[in-house]
Amino acid sequence: MNVQPESNAVSPQTLREKIIEALKTCYDPEIPIDIWELGLIYDIDIASTNDVIVTMTLTTPHCPAAETLPVDVENKVSAVEGVASVKIDLTWEPAWSPQMMSEAARLELNL
Repeated sequence: MNVQPESNAVSPQTLREKIIEALKTCYDPEIPIDIWELGLIYDIDIASTNDVIVTMTLTTPHCPAAETLPVDVENKVSAVEGVASVKIDLTWEPAWSPQMMSEAARLELNL
């Protein structure tokens, strides 16, 4: 009988899905839509060690949430089971625009 050892490792795809679920609990304080649907998350890079780099932006460089939103993202992604560490890479290129929102977000805002 060939018994495979149990592994507690989470597949990269499953981990990515869990991270996206966590990101969907983060909201821009001025727009009642989560940051994933707003298109503020540009990339989620998961290393083989489960260290995560989230590349994100804000709606404007002068966003009132500039101090708090990246910290909120870091805290929520860090809390995802299987994540070893999190780094937030805040970028302004490309600049965010309403066209980056999901269709569902645009419908909710009547755009």
